[in-house]
Amino acid sequence: MTPQDLGNLLAPLNASLNLGSALFLLGGLWFIRRGEVRRHRIAMSGAVGSSGIFLVFYLLRVYLTGTHRFAGEGMAKAVYLGILFSHMILAVVIVPLILRLLFLVWKSRFHDHARLARWTYPMWLYVSVTGLLVYLLLYQVYGYV
Repeated sequence: MTPQDLGNLLAPLNASLNLGSALFLLGGLWFIRRGEVRRHRIAMSGAVGSSGIFLVFYLLRVYLTGTHRFAGEGMAKAVYLGILFSHMILAVVIVPLILRLLFLVWKSRFHDHARLARWTYPMWLYVSVTGLLVYLLLYQVYGYV
């Protein structure tokens, strides 16, 4: 198996991890709104785990195959780049926020955790969903060069 072959296998796996993260996040919100703290904790642990594994596999894929240029043109390219850049910026921003949320839980500072989560959660969900969307546009709809 060549590095390119491995990279091509990692791309759909990473998309699946983004989908998993989004589903765990939605489940976590559902559970905490119902007061099911234990299930919320499990769902959010799943979101952290799938996002963490995604990051490792994403960096490995980029190392193996580099970045790809979007093959779409015109409005499709503008939309893709808008999604990609907002995704990339928020992906960097949320990492320390997620680490802070985990720290606050570890220290049993649940009120502070809830206040920060109100800001972090929508960004994290956006990053997970747009990560899947970037994959679909780049690998399934328009392709890359």
